[in-house]
Amino acid sequence: MAGHSKWANIQHRKGRQDEKRQRVWTRVVREIMVAARTGGGDPTANPRLRLAIEKAKAANMPADTVKRNIDKATGNLEGVSYEEIRYEGYGIGGAAIIIDTMTDNRVRTVAEVRHAFSKYGGNMGTEGSVAFQFKHVGQIIFAPGTSEDKVMEVALDAGADDVVTDEDGAIEVLTDPAQFEAVKNALEAAGLTPEVAEVTMRAENTIDLTGEDAAKMQKLLDVLEDLDDVQDVFHNANVELA
Repeated sequence: MAGHSKWANIQHRKGRQDEKRQRVWTRVVREIMVAARTGGGDPTANPRLRLAIEKAKAANMPADTVKRNIDKATGNLEGVSYEEIRYEGYGIGGAAIIIDTMTDNRVRTVAEVRHAFSKYGGNMGTEGSVAFQFKHVGQIIFAPGTSEDKVMEVALDAGADDVVTDEDGAIEVLTDPAQFEAVKNALEAAGLTPEVAEVTMRAENTIDLTGEDAAKMQKLLDVLEDLDDVQDVFHNANVELA
């Protein structure tokens, strides 16, 4: 099954994450705390916490830091309590945007998100205004040049829902969120190392933006991603920067 080109967008996002490496720990800590609080502090029984711990390891976070924040979340240590809030809105050209946040002050967070939308050409939406344009899925992406046949064979045998080859040669494996971990582990065991592996909100359809519109949209996305309380930003824009 063919899909739209998104490799350039993925590379841009990875570059942005590298630039913000010092802030990655903050976001991972919040994810660990919320995962532990909602699903318990035992990673063997809490898939969301397992994924958060994987992110912590990838960010070179010490094991004692991980444990301390799990203990805070489960009541063994005193700590800050975060709540998850999702905001929705529209970017340049009517592109759909979802912003997932974790915050200890929802008044501050909504004000910052609304300000970013209004200042950089977007519009804040109401709950459910754009979420229907996305699907909650496990997404595992391999760089162009990876063997499509091998990825497809291993992924489908492990329980993946679909394997999509994008226009630029990147290969995208899609799973039910509950099957994400099993499929990812099977692919890695077969020697296939993904560039991106996450449970995400994937746009069902994309909007192509070029030139000035693309630059404006990327600015809006960058500003939203830079907000302290923002964990993830999902959108349906295929941003083609010059």
